[in-house]
Amino acid sequence: MSDATTTDLYEVTMALSYLHEGMTQPATFSCFVRALPPERGFLIAAGAETVLDFLAGFTVGHEDVEVFAEALQRPARELAPLLGMRFTGEVRAVPEGRVVLAGEPLLEITAPLPQAQLVESLVLNHLTHQTALASKCVRCVLAARGRSVVDFSLRRAPGTAAAYQVARLGAMTGFAGTSNVAAAHAEDLPAVGTMAHSYIEAFEDEEAAFTAFALCHPGPVTFLVDTYDTESGVAAAARVLNGLGRGDGSAIRLDSGDLAELAVRARSILDNAGLPQVRIVASGGLDEFAVHDLARAGAPIDVYAVGTRVGVSADAPSLDSAYKLVAYDGRPVMKLSAAKASAPGRKQVFRRPGCHDVIGLADEPLPAGSTPLLETLMRGGVRSTARGRLMDARRRVVADLAELPATARSIRSPHAVRPRVSKRLADLTHRVRRRIEREVLAPFGSHA
Repeated sequence: MSDATTTDLYEVTMALSYLHEGMTQPATFSCFVRALPPERGFLIAAGAETVLDFLAGFTVGHEDVEVFAEALQRPARELAPLLGMRFTGEVRAVPEGRVVLAGEPLLEITAPLPQAQLVESLVLNHLTHQTALASKCVRCVLAARGRSVVDFSLRRAPGTAAAYQVARLGAMTGFAGTSNVAAAHAEDLPAVGTMAHSYIEAFEDEEAAFTAFALCHPGPVTFLVDTYDTESGVAAAARVLNGLGRGDGSAIRLDSGDLAELAVRARSILDNAGLPQVRIVASGGLDEFAVHDLARAGAPIDVYAVGTRVGVSADAPSLDSAYKLVAYDGRPVMKLSAAKASAPGRKQVFRRPGCHDVIGLADEPLPAGSTPLLETLMRGGVRSTARGRLMDARRRVVADLAELPATARSIRSPHAVRPRVSKRLADLTHRVRRRIEREVLAPFGSHA
């Protein structure tokens, strides 16, 4: 069984019906986010690399057909038309790390209709999940105002695959490291970590725990200081660091309580002990909102460790994303459903400085002073460019953030930038709507 079976059942039934009807002409599906969550002024495109990997290896094998047949409670021979299907289409997408706005296509697939239909669920899953995570992560970096942010999400992320993506996307958006050893190894990221309260509790007292830890691990260490009483824990950490001469590069971690107030007290204790170089790490249910408040209050925190709330993108765990057919066999199509209408035709996003975007048709001439966002990344089911590098995506994040208005980057109550629609796309939308009303709805007396 392959990843081809990671799909919704109705994708299978539609693809099979298309094959029975001989409907195998090229179809274009567009994936976009209809509207941004309330506390988002923009999104960061992510997930295209995973989608390309999936599509490059997409093939429906014998076991997949048997799984489909079992799900449909039909003989496998009746699903034989699906056997051997592979992805042979084209993918145009916004490269990972670019700022995108509501309504703008993240990705467009053009392929024979059954292929483009059958891959919908997995494509939409990866783009939606990873774009949501990347957008959450980058807001933590913005909130930290130049202080380091690290990923502690592994233990409570919704699965290890999701935790891996948090580590990867965090690095893409500016995180300084991750506690996830496997992800750090796979993506060549700094692995970071401290100790748990259980470690402290296993010893007679904090000083004994800190000493044992430091003797076991050469170089800089980070002590968790709030197991019993934070101020006494900081004092114990200071004694051990001074006694072993290990202050340079070392840190203490605060994980509970009033972090702003405790950070001030901890900073005072460390400075008075002659350890101004020892950093303060804060953790414990942090996300961009908590980081923003701490940074705005001037808390002397050097590193923010974000975990659960970022790993699940707690305030916006999903996006209002869609994967809609916009053209089939050369015919532009659209959906007219209330509040869910889609625009017809293959598209391009034309960006001018300041993220003043125009959504137009893919074959429109490039407007003066604009650059196209969507790039062709796959042709004939084969990547047409090298696999994207994390460092390149990181550079795109930095460059695009610099172009965004400050109000869109705000952590609380941001003002989202809204793209415009080109005249050619608006005219096409009007014509297709009128055709549907005339040819499809009028015979039944309906009005769109």
